[in-house]
Amino acid sequence: MKILVLSQYFWPESFIINDIVRTLYEQGHEVVVSTGKPNYPDGKIFDGYSAKGTQYECYLGKIDVLRVPLWPRGEGGAKNLILNYLSFVLAGLLFLPWMLRKREFDAILVFAPSPILQAIPAIPLKWLKKAKLALWVQDLWPESLKATGFISNPHVLRAVGWLVRGIYRFCDILLVQSRAFFEPVSRYADREKIVYYPNSMDANSPVDREPIPAELSELLDQYFCVVFAGNLGTAQALDTLVQAAVHLRDDVQVRLVIVGSGSRLAWLKSQQQALDLNNLILAGRFAPQAMPKIFEKSSALLVSLNDNEAFAQTVPSKIQAYLAAGRPILASINGEGARVVSEAGAGLTSAAEEVLPLVENIRRLHALGVAEREAMGKSGRDYFDVNFDMPSQVKNLVRLLS
Repeated sequence: MKILVLSQYFWPESFIINDIVRTLYEQGHEVVVSTGKPNYPDGKIFDGYSAKGTQYECYLGKIDVLRVPLWPRGEGGAKNLILNYLSFVLAGLLFLPWMLRKREFDAILVFAPSPILQAIPAIPLKWLKKAKLALWVQDLWPESLKATGFISNPHVLRAVGWLVRGIYRFCDILLVQSRAFFEPVSRYADREKIVYYPNSMDANSPVDREPIPAELSELLDQYFCVVFAGNLGTAQALDTLVQAAVHLRDDVQVRLVIVGSGSRLAWLKSQQQALDLNNLILAGRFAPQAMPKIFEKSSALLVSLNDNEAFAQTVPSKIQAYLAAGRPILASINGEGARVVSEAGAGLTSAAEEVLPLVENIRRLHALGVAEREAMGKSGRDYFDVNFDMPSQVKNLVRLLS
């Protein structure tokens, strides 16, 4: 099958779509990727790339990647994000029809975390290539805009809703990463188009693993380390983690280790210093190849989100990564993500933004024996193998695109 994957985000940025593309290729399909210039999450264009101009390269030396120019995210703020979103849309409309000339496709897959606007360049390509258009909905728009505080004006939110309705109308199939997405997505699209297609992960990826710094390795070995990994933004309830660290200061064996970067990293550093939180470790961002080793050595893995209906309907993709790692999970979230962790028997859950219940769960997990924690991790891995194994899920994706 000939598949065009369109996404504003792609390798060397760390997103699930990277492994989806690789697995499609390994299963015998012809894949081309159309994307922007890498700048997520720090907002700076990666070394070896320029914000200007188009660019051709190969992913893994085998898969064609076509890049269009965009405005980098910068250090955050509404202006930079709006320019980042719109620049990819405009550049995609302008350059992709020419860059993809003489190429034929059976299907176009749009990987759509925010912004959903990135699906717009796929619409004329659908007509030009006479291909089936599938949109993989990762975030709910306009709900997530309101939830993050990015937009609060009801008139603007209503206008975004009309835009979302238009985008959905041009799609042949809407893949939703959470069962809880059915109802909100159906407000803007025919329910017959909507199909549950979860995030997945290749736990047996052939990508070479990288070692981690000796200092971090020693820390993970010496203490009961609860590790949070991923983007450090406005949605991740980082205030809750800081307050949890305050309450856990007297637990000399417990450390909260935050791995990643993002728009709120500077705020985290200021809180760490102002509150003298020696038990809050800001480890920085690591290459995806290093994450399996970090997870393996962690005592527990932490996921947190804000207390908001839109986030309660989401299953953060890190949950699949945590389940695959076979380590116990502490989930400070509501709704569908918490349900998955509980159903898997993979750890302990508490309500989003509730500090004291999270602290109690950390202490409770610490008090358990090693065998009990290992059993939680194994239960999570077994659940992952049944529900989120990437090779199986990619075969299902091809079936849906056919």
